[in-house]
Amino acid sequence: RETIAFIFQQNQVTSHLILMAGKSEQNAVVLDKQRPANVAQKSMKHHLILEDPAAALANVRHEFGEHGGVNMSIEASITFTVMEPENLSRMFAGELGPDRDFFIYSRHLNPTVLNLSLLMAALEGTEAAYCTSSGMSAISSVLLQLCSSGDHIVASRSLYGGTYALLTHFLPKACNITTSFVDIRDLNMVEEAIVEGRTKVLYFESISNPTLMVSDIPVLCRIAHSKGVTVVVDNTFAPMVLSPARFGADVVVHSISKYISGAADVIAGAVCGPASLINSMMDLREGALMLLGPTMNAKIAFELSERLPHLGLRMKEHSNRALVFATRMTKLGLKVIYPGLENHPDHVLLKSLANKDYGYGGILCVDMETEEKANCLMNVLQNCTQFGLIAVSLGYYETLMSCSGNSTSSEMNNQEKELAGISPGLVRMSIGYNGTLEQKWSQLEKALSQMQ
Repeated sequence: RETIAFIFQQNQVTSHLILMAGKSEQNAVVLDKQRPANVAQKSMKHHLILEDPAAALANVRHEFGEHGGVNMSIEASITFTVMEPENLSRMFAGELGPDRDFFIYSRHLNPTVLNLSLLMAALEGTEAAYCTSSGMSAISSVLLQLCSSGDHIVASRSLYGGTYALLTHFLPKACNITTSFVDIRDLNMVEEAIVEGRTKVLYFESISNPTLMVSDIPVLCRIAHSKGVTVVVDNTFAPMVLSPARFGADVVVHSISKYISGAADVIAGAVCGPASLINSMMDLREGALMLLGPTMNAKIAFELSERLPHLGLRMKEHSNRALVFATRMTKLGLKVIYPGLENHPDHVLLKSLANKDYGYGGILCVDMETEEKANCLMNVLQNCTQFGLIAVSLGYYETLMSCSGNSTSSEMNNQEKELAGISPGLVRMSIGYNGTLEQKWSQLEKALSQMQ
């Protein structure tokens, strides 16, 4: 029995918790199994977050495989052996946890998913992170953890359609949680919408879907925090480009299905934020993540962990091509919306907030004014010149195009779309990097010529 126990302990994942994402391999420590974790000590490095997210990712302790492989092993188990039976009650009481190599059940926490969470926390510069089965599960879990029946949310009126529907229809009906929608650029409107004592969350997207409006994160955080409100930012459109936590955001959520995956083959999400929030969301009795069960599969977590190291390279190329195409399309007389263009109302703001060398994001919009013209453009681009694909989502290596009003924002009525600035002919393009830049530009030019 002693030999079996020794082998089991030696094969356990190296002891470090979500909270240690900011520690380098040189100063990462293996926690003493006989003493409790010191959260303050482990979190200290996060407040010294590196300005370059790629450097922060590279600073995370590398996990080797079970037999010394350069890639970590996949922990596919849903349940974990307890060597001493008396420890089981201590684990369920929260006295023993992953910081000391004690895992209960993969719906609660899985070592492979934990490693991806470490990377996501490093990417966003937060104390902790938890990876979920989808972006919407990350958003809904956070809001349900932060809000109770009768509470209030202030949110940008320019949001992804699924989030808008959650706030407009589901939460009021099922949970008695209401939302006031505001023009996130109108700071007075934001401040006046907050009801002190009742508003719990200010929610917005760093770069809005699909209108590409840039949020003034530092100012919005100051307004919210002065009234005791938690700031939740969806950073799906701008990983590496923006780091909302650096400017005061309390929680950063992601649909990992997009840029972080990069291959349009997995659905996944992430919640990045304070250790206290993540731990409360994993609580066995009251945690939204634990009880709602948006569990990420360990095999998915492994795949995503292998893609994060080259996210920076991909984002730079997405951004570079988007800026080139936006500039050239503007010169051809098209109505292009892209925050990298100097005529974009938020260009100066984004330039002041963006991380150096990652550009302005890989999404641009072309306003064709009518749905008919939008459909015509997309039809020629896909079926005649092979510039891109008519499909929702973003962050793929091929260019993806959709008319937002009748697709990803279809949950809004016409008045809500108008308030959000979504034209009936707004074509959202997620610019890919497949093929050469000039090859793809030639295909785009040919399509425009055919339309004329």
